[in-house]
Amino acid sequence: MQPDSPIVEARFVALLRGINVGGNKPIKMADLRQMFAALGYQNVKTALASGNVAWDAAASDLDAMRTAIATSIASTFGFSVPVLVLPQAQVQALVEAAPFAGIDATGDTRFYVTFLPEPVPAADPPAAEGLEVVRVTQAAVCSVVDLAETRTVAAMAALEGRYGSGVTTRTWQTVLKIAEL
Repeated sequence: MQPDSPIVEARFVALLRGINVGGNKPIKMADLRQMFAALGYQNVKTALASGNVAWDAAASDLDAMRTAIATSIASTFGFSVPVLVLPQAQVQALVEAAPFAGIDATGDTRFYVTFLPEPVPAADPPAAEGLEVVRVTQAAVCSVVDLAETRTVAAMAALEGRYGSGVTTRTWQTVLKIAEL
């Protein structure tokens, strides 16, 4: 008889799309942390009010966690939002890759990471004025937006048009905070 395998804890991140934007779909971060704890997750932390949550759990199925979180949000807060779940190590690896290194930033430059709900095959990134895609992985698109040439909303629409409506985008500064959770 073999001894039971130890339970391996891992850190995960959930990115909620469209909460606390313009007063729509409001969720207090304390309430969100409490909801995650009620799901049995440990060491729950949030960053900013834009729906960035990290927690520890026994290694598990990402889709099962996503479904549990989405279902709990709907029952707890009364509305549905798209939820992406990924290992925090994936966010940390992106930060370590430094996709924006060497890019000159001006007052009009914004760095964004668009997280993808499904891996994408290699393909041409979207073409849009003022939008430069600097890195595409199976799980994320790193882009630079020049506000002197376009609005962020137009750039995000181009990314969503190419990669689908299930994407969610964070500023690079937010991604750095998520990696530290």
